[in-house]
Amino acid sequence: MNPKNTWVWIAVAAGLFALVFLHQRYARKPGSELVRVLPNLKAAAVTSIQVSSGARTNIRVERTNGVWQLTKPLVYPAQAVSIENLLSQLERLTPAPYITARELRNRTKVDEAYGFVAPQASIVIEQPDYPVHLLVGSRTAPGDQVFLQVVGADGVYVVGADFLKYVPRTPEDWRDTTLIDLKGLAFDRLSVTNGAKLFELRRDATNKLWRMVYPLQARAYSARVEESLQVLQSVTIDQFIPDDARADLEAFGLQPPELEVAFSQGSNTIARLQFGKGLTNDTRLVYGRRVGLNAIVAVPKDLLAPWYALVNDFRDPLLVKLTAPIASIEVRGQDDNFSVQQQTNDTWRVLPQDLRADADLVKEMLSALSALQIVEFTKDVATAPDLPLYGLASPTRRYTLRSPATNSPSGPTNAIIAELNFGTNQADKVFAQRADEPSFVYALKLADFQRLPAVGWQLRERRIWNLSTNDMARATIRQQGRVRQIVRNGPHDWSLAQGSQGVIEVLAVEATVDELCRLTATAWVGRGAADRARFGFNDNSHQITVELKSGEKASVEFSSGASSSVPCAAVTLDGEPWVFECPAWLYAYVQRYLSVPPSP
Repeated sequence: MNPKNTWVWIAVAAGLFALVFLHQRYARKPGSELVRVLPNLKAAAVTSIQVSSGARTNIRVERTNGVWQLTKPLVYPAQAVSIENLLSQLERLTPAPYITARELRNRTKVDEAYGFVAPQASIVIEQPDYPVHLLVGSRTAPGDQVFLQVVGADGVYVVGADFLKYVPRTPEDWRDTTLIDLKGLAFDRLSVTNGAKLFELRRDATNKLWRMVYPLQARAYSARVEESLQVLQSVTIDQFIPDDARADLEAFGLQPPELEVAFSQGSNTIARLQFGKGLTNDTRLVYGRRVGLNAIVAVPKDLLAPWYALVNDFRDPLLVKLTAPIASIEVRGQDDNFSVQQQTNDTWRVLPQDLRADADLVKEMLSALSALQIVEFTKDVATAPDLPLYGLASPTRRYTLRSPATNSPSGPTNAIIAELNFGTNQADKVFAQRADEPSFVYALKLADFQRLPAVGWQLRERRIWNLSTNDMARATIRQQGRVRQIVRNGPHDWSLAQGSQGVIEVLAVEATVDELCRLTATAWVGRGAADRARFGFNDNSHQITVELKSGEKASVEFSSGASSSVPCAAVTLDGEPWVFECPAWLYAYVQRYLSVPPSP
């Protein structure tokens, strides 16, 4: 036999013997209970923890009313999650294996051998009726386990070293990196100092909306305020500046601060955040501090960007917000005076013309009013002599919106929800004013203002008629002095009347006539003979008259040369011409399938 192979087999046998020996000696027998190093430790009951490692400063945290606080080497809010993670690890800590006191008696220099003379860490846990002091010794040869001693107990444990990553090495490991927790802060006032600029906001206790109270009384942009607060809530501390470098606040731009955000409840200041210069070695960070906490920190500047904004950026950018039900809209203008009144059956009527209003157009008008965006805060202290400059002394148009009627001692009343005045336009903007804010003059986009109806008839119901295709008898087409008539014999069955010429594309004609039977305007653009002529209608215009089996007739004409880029059509309603924008596809179908072919 080869001597070299003999030694290999001897080594393998020795290894197997050692493995069996260790397994028999230390392995937990089936059915035995899981042994924990700290069987009575309850993470939720711990009141304080003190950690020291070598000659490093002791780190101590205490829990009061469920809140963890660093008390040594400094006083500062602690990271609850990190502390709870360590306690959770210690609570579940199990040994593998355990070296008994009897075995230790036969060994010399035990503390040196297991690393307890200069332990990696000393952990003192205070829990009512169960104080614990742990010494963490050196690692075992493989490095994935560590020797652990419970002071006052016999023996030494060998435990997994994973829990060591939760043991703090410096106070910064357990300092709370949250800049401020707004969720647990009761406040109803915000004051922001941005250089020489200062503004203050107050939150209404009833509707929870913010209002600017300084430097002027104005509606605030509540959505922006709440969004900026959420961003501030997400700010985490990137660095803690060492204690020995914090003597001079001015050097950090914190005295005076370049930005300060203060939170108050009534007249009591709850918290103040101050921010200063940027770090020279990292321009994305700025110095900051929370007044009352002995710490200067570095935080991301981009998350503070909302608070560096101008005062007007925190003012409400909308001219009006319509959140309450609207029962009537009164319009007074240079072109027309009218009102739109909601009826008991949830329909609307235009008065004094007494026209049925288009519900979608009324909804669009209210939507357009709600969407009026302020592009410029033109004047904050406007007096009576200033108003003519903006055309607001005698507004060119006024919209008054009223709520549904409520009973009062003097009878039913409709409270005014909003009264909006509009003046002259300049370039691409128009000036506006709210009746309840007489000192403010705003500028809006002219295009947004032009979405609002100027005359009552623009809101008329857009469905012109609603006929049944099955009741159709014939259609007569007149164009440039020529006439063509087609007869409907049945569904999808059309023929030329006697004397008419051309080719009928049955399916296309049926679809076009079907749409004409439910004729609907896209928008009303003119009314009366003058507007009819202005939009290019004349006696030779392309006209289609549909006749029902009952003899009833309905006519519509299409413009041959309109002043609008959109195809237009006209009908006669209430004895006068009404001009409307026609769907482009319908106009194209009419020209192609319901026209008179030129004379041969």
